[in-house]
Amino acid sequence: MSTFTIETLGIVGTGAMGRGIAQIAAQAGLTVNLYDANAQAVEAARKYLQDTLAKLAEKGKISAADAEATLARVKPCGALEDLAGCDMVVEAIVEKLEVKRDLVAKLEAVLRPDAIIASNTSSLSITAVAVGAKEPGRIAGYHFFNPVPLMKVVEVIDGLSGNPAVGDALMALSRRMGHTPVRCKDMPGFIVNHAGRGMNIEGIKVAQEGVAGFADIDNVMREQAGFRMGPFELMDLTGLDVSHPVMESIYNQFYQEPRYRPSPITAIRSVGGLIGRKAGAGFYRYVDGQKQVPATAVVPSARPASVWVSRASERGHAMVTKLLGALGVTPESGDQPSTDALIVVTPLGLDATTTALQQGLDASRTVAIDTLLPFEATKRRTLMTTPATGAAARDAAHGLFASDGVPVTVIRDSAGFVAQRVLCCIINIASDIAQQRIASPADIDLAVNLGLGYPKGPLALGDAVGPQLVLEVLRNMETLTGDMRYRPSPWLWRRAGLGLSLLTEEN
Repeated sequence: MSTFTIETLGIVGTGAMGRGIAQIAAQAGLTVNLYDANAQAVEAARKYLQDTLAKLAEKGKISAADAEATLARVKPCGALEDLAGCDMVVEAIVEKLEVKRDLVAKLEAVLRPDAIIASNTSSLSITAVAVGAKEPGRIAGYHFFNPVPLMKVVEVIDGLSGNPAVGDALMALSRRMGHTPVRCKDMPGFIVNHAGRGMNIEGIKVAQEGVAGFADIDNVMREQAGFRMGPFELMDLTGLDVSHPVMESIYNQFYQEPRYRPSPITAIRSVGGLIGRKAGAGFYRYVDGQKQVPATAVVPSARPASVWVSRASERGHAMVTKLLGALGVTPESGDQPSTDALIVVTPLGLDATTTALQQGLDASRTVAIDTLLPFEATKRRTLMTTPATGAAARDAAHGLFASDGVPVTVIRDSAGFVAQRVLCCIINIASDIAQQRIASPADIDLAVNLGLGYPKGPLALGDAVGPQLVLEVLRNMETLTGDMRYRPSPWLWRRAGLGLSLLTEEN
């Protein structure tokens, strides 16, 4: 198997991605040849790099001498032929397959036969990009994330016709440039954009069902589930002009796989120009770049006369009883609630209505509380009402469970609350990426943790929640809704059944 030495790197396309790749490559000591069909764009990119390196030097991140030497390694090119001496060329041009194929053909006419051609595509098949190439084995995917110098992960994608030694060379080059590489097969969305379906797609589905507002869903995912941002904050940051086409693309590339089904919410808002922060309005309004959030609801002063906690789930009963004790309340001990008691249920994957009906409870006094995650590990609690729950019962539950100062979100009835369904969808999709052998479990978690900033990788998150609990949520949701988007991955249900970690690979 051949090996590759990479010391001179060519970059075609000098937008944000091309500039970022040029910066980290030059800082790592490589000679970088910059080319763009627009000659002015090349000069603008070099000026941008000059300013960026100067700022890094001013902040003491690098020395002035290093900044000068790094910039000296960046060579503007006026023609594609100027890349002839490169050991490798990265294309970071428009996301159009035919345009990329045309560029590959032109590069092959210029480069020596053993020079690597890498594509920074985020959505196109690497195998498709290589079709028609004279040397398809030297073509690989090399997907960086914006901004490249700060997002320290890069996906190395092997096409069907790719030479594994090319991928090996890209893995080594990534480490040299200070990035963490992850290896994956050529499949839609690769790892990060594929795994990211769970958060946004399911968050939108919760809103589409009228369960809760955008800000409430974000609050739950951020403060209860522990994510840096909720789905709507994240989509506003990225922009629907970027994220909605990706949703549609991955859904269609997987032949309408229900797990990735987009929502008309994002389609309509995209058409209406409510694309996010850069437009001044998205799921939130922005004034001078600052997100405008709805006023926090006043916590009711009401308290229940007494509280009865369902024993249908021993785990749920124990968790809520312990929490009530900390709030100074001793729940009723009878098998059935008294006539004036607030009824608290703890469903996993079911809605409050179904839970009340299955247990023969008075739905007008029933409120559900989310117990998937330990209360002591969260900064927010979620309550859920049935359509019949009276205002008095709802307010009394809200007042009680917020009485220690922990915020409470009250949502309408939903199979799986908010955190349950979004978390379990994230874990399930990651499990299926592993099941399809698109990437190793370790690389899936590494890619998502670095690329999306989740509190843990999705498989480690599943282990922390408990694979058996995740499986229970998904199976109950699938049974209740009849929606195949919630069907558990074989990777999940086999490991849950065997008591294995979701990071366990097969021999």
